[in-house]
Amino acid sequence: MMNINMKKFNNSNKYSELRYVSSAISIVFMLVSIAFISINGLNWGLDFTGGVITEIQLDPSITMSEISPLLQSALDQNVSVIEGGEVGRWILRYAEPAVGVSIADMSDVLAPLASNIEVLNTSIVGSQVGAELAEQGGLALLVSMLCIMAYLSYRFEWRLASGALFALVHDVLFVLGVFAALQLEFNLTVFAAILAIIGYSLNDSIIIGDRIRELLILKPTLAIADANNQAIAATISRTMVTSGTTLMTVSALWLLGGGPLNGFSTAMFIGLIVGTWSSIAVATTLPEFWGLNGSHYQVVELKEEFGEG
Repeated sequence: MMNINMKKFNNSNKYSELRYVSSAISIVFMLVSIAFISINGLNWGLDFTGGVITEIQLDPSITMSEISPLLQSALDQNVSVIEGGEVGRWILRYAEPAVGVSIADMSDVLAPLASNIEVLNTSIVGSQVGAELAEQGGLALLVSMLCIMAYLSYRFEWRLASGALFALVHDVLFVLGVFAALQLEFNLTVFAAILAIIGYSLNDSIIIGDRIRELLILKPTLAIADANNQAIAATISRTMVTSGTTLMTVSALWLLGGGPLNGFSTAMFIGLIVGTWSSIAVATTLPEFWGLNGSHYQVVELKEEFGEG
């Protein structure tokens, strides 16, 4: 019996050390991400900076791999080529050329592919519209974080809630840091992926947090480090299965979704891995640092004292 207890104690210490090291690494990653965001900034896409959207009709036999090289060579920039919903119809998104090829020359640019090229319509998204989208996107992110803060404050004691909230901030900063470091295009699909990452990471943190709360209520004398380790051990299989199956879906989007979904799938892939990491390490270690224990979840009996009339 003594050997079994010592083995459990050693394993608990080992898990705690892993969590502490992982949390330290996460803090370093956060600082590096903030540095990249501050120095490099984000590579804003046309959704935020404005640009040109042209819809064309080509021969159905022409593929995206034939269209993209011609456009990129002629316009001297990356051009987003998206299927328009009908066979042979394509939507082109690109920044307005400062010099060289004008918008009216699109038929000439694609002339080597076919002679029956029809430019259906062309619209210009101004920078003012892009600025409004960036402002509205930032406001949506702020409102969602405030709503999450209110929900966590209601559901958990503030020490446990702070761990889940810090994990969310960690995940968002890490994804933004990667996009800033590699200068990947940040557009509305990437922003949608960040909102999805917030929800996914929050779900993992709440499940582990619920288990910690249950343990502290049932075993008030249990050390918070042991409660964290037991909660992680009880939920790790569920977390790995959920994360694994979701990563398989995102990987399929990454490999087969093409250019339009590349930013979304990249952000989701990074966010899922980092979100799982932070839910296990960061979200559990911070409440331990704040001194969370079983007494914070015990019912306190209030006594009323009445004076003699």
